[in-house]
Amino acid sequence: MGGQDKGLLELKGRPLIKHVLSAIAPQVGTVIINANRNLNRYAGFGYPVVRDDLQGFQGPLAGFAAAMAAATTPYILTMPCDGPLLPVGYARTMADALESSGAELAVAHSGERLQPVHALLCRSLEPSLLAYLESGDRKIDLWYRDHRMAIADFSHCPEAFRNINTPDEREHLMRESERPRTDRKIQV
Repeated sequence: MGGQDKGLLELKGRPLIKHVLSAIAPQVGTVIINANRNLNRYAGFGYPVVRDDLQGFQGPLAGFAAAMAAATTPYILTMPCDGPLLPVGYARTMADALESSGAELAVAHSGERLQPVHALLCRSLEPSLLAYLESGDRKIDLWYRDHRMAIADFSHCPEAFRNINTPDEREHLMRESERPRTDRKIQV
């Protein structure tokens, strides 16, 4: 998106992050926003904002590490700021997958593929994550392979994992959300 801060891009008159926050806040006890620029704007949404400890936009795992360091809960639930279609029950589905399997982390599966930035992680994984990052690795799926992982099945709502990476995708999502549909499970 041309270097723009995607979380602050608007969809239907609201920043993408606001759509995500509106969906997730009722499902969890605590919200922490991970951002590395426009910190004051993100703080304006009313939740604590943490930045990566690693410099230079090191990817989602650096954000996970920052959230783990800031969180006071035993788990962190992650999702990207450019995915405005989180379903009702997202947190519960992730927790059920983790709890029923005895895994250390749960990753969403859309029915088509894994969605690695949509994860529920035990904070006890923080030392492993920090060591992985210190080694220079950044590939999320490789770090996941080192741990017991559960799959959270979201095949009933694959549209929940549509994110916005181009102006065309944003425009398409805006047009699609304006059409009346009775089969849509998720509203923007």
